[in-house]
Amino acid sequence: MSDNQPTPDTILRLINGYWSTGLLGAAAEHQVFTHLDNGADSAAQLAQRAQISERGAQTLLDGLVSIGLTELTGGRYRNTAAASTYLVKGRPADLSAMARLKLTHMGKLAALPEVVRAGGPISDPTTEVADNPHWGEVVPAIAAQSVPAAAIAADVLGLDEAGAVSILDVGGGSGIYSATWLERNPAARATQLDWEPINAIARKLLAERGVADRFTCIDGDFHTTDFGTGTYDVALYSHIAHQEGPEDNVAVFTRLKDALKPGGALVVCDYVVDDDRSGPAFPLLFASEMLLKSQQGGTWRRADYHAWLTKAGFSDVTFHSAPPATLVIAR
Repeated sequence: MSDNQPTPDTILRLINGYWSTGLLGAAAEHQVFTHLDNGADSAAQLAQRAQISERGAQTLLDGLVSIGLTELTGGRYRNTAAASTYLVKGRPADLSAMARLKLTHMGKLAALPEVVRAGGPISDPTTEVADNPHWGEVVPAIAAQSVPAAAIAADVLGLDEAGAVSILDVGGGSGIYSATWLERNPAARATQLDWEPINAIARKLLAERGVADRFTCIDGDFHTTDFGTGTYDVALYSHIAHQEGPEDNVAVFTRLKDALKPGGALVVCDYVVDDDRSGPAFPLLFASEMLLKSQQGGTWRRADYHAWLTKAGFSDVTFHSAPPATLVIAR
């Protein structure tokens, strides 16, 4: 085969992409990356520490080398830098719980061809209710993905030196932003608006971080609950916009503008695509999740956010990279 002749390798890797999800989910379940970080550098040692078969350990290690999460040097295995940062138990941005969660979602993708035909979910998106017990698993699992973005946002806003600022986190979920920001600014106070079962999860996290005394929750649906007027210095709307349609996002942005003090800042964090829809890769891919699970959500363009925020009354809109997400700061 000539150098210019395409091979089926890339196509076959994509067709079998579910192997990557399976391998990563299984490795997370058995804390493979944690054991590697602690010196288990062979299949035999991994099998002993993880209490799995040696054949299974070797298969996991082979697969993880293939997908670039472990390295093999001189017959010894070790984590790549990314695996060490994001898949070792106890690290601030550990995504292992999310890897295990996604393993349970694989079967739902079988419906995607029909969902594409229909233009949205073909069954009711029952997750969008307050009393769904899955929140107890999902909310903590997805918290870690926001750790880097929360730190970047704090730097951009200069929160560490901002003094006694008041923060409103709309749909705050686990409370990871409030926890991060209150740790960095001992004079700040935060209020989270979310459903009661989710606020209970956030209270637990803030208590574990030792900042619960400066954290307040409002139980309710952000679509209908009053945000107040001229009350907050900073408002946050993280990973909510992709679940909402254009009109709902404009409506929430307008209410948040009213809730801010003069000169206050709105922080939007989400998977944002370029105006020509050529990238970034993850936000483009994530759009399929919204098609599968939401009635009107999507991964919106920078131009969409700029237009919506301008319509809501903001005059200064900037974009800041927080891969794979983007921070949008509006004043």
